[in-house]
Amino acid sequence: MRPEFDEEALLDQIMGVMEAAFPPTFGERWTRAQVSGTIFLPNYSWGLAWRHGEPRTPNEQAAGFYMSRFTYDEEELLLIGVQPIYRRHGLATRLLDDLEHNARERGAKRLLLEMRAGNPAELLYRQRGFQQIGTRKKYYCSADGKRIDALTFACKI
Repeated sequence: MRPEFDEEALLDQIMGVMEAAFPPTFGERWTRAQVSGTIFLPNYSWGLAWRHGEPRTPNEQAAGFYMSRFTYDEEELLLIGVQPIYRRHGLATRLLDDLEHNARERGAKRLLLEMRAGNPAELLYRQRGFQQIGTRKKYYCSADGKRIDALTFACKI
């Protein structure tokens, strides 16, 4: 999940998934500048997943990605996305496995994440052992102006 990429190629891979995986409805999609300004910092990490495990060609577009941040003894999942045509094929599970493995190597004792209420990924997170530890009322704003709670989850690793 960590082939060598120069910075621009890595950003291309992440943004290719980002644009497909995050519709503008909820405003969850990061910009290229946001990703670039975050991912290359020392305490941040990333992972990519391809449909067939590893890329078959140097230019094959990733099917999924994650970005995370390590602080003290916690790894926070900032974003995880899988292209819609590749969902329900185990890619998010592979990405979470990679995240957990890397988090343990960095000394993390638990994983954290935050998501909007109603996110269909909640079932996957709960199956992985995540438990809700908090709620931020009306934290997110959808494109139509509706306010949505943010749910905070944690999982010991």
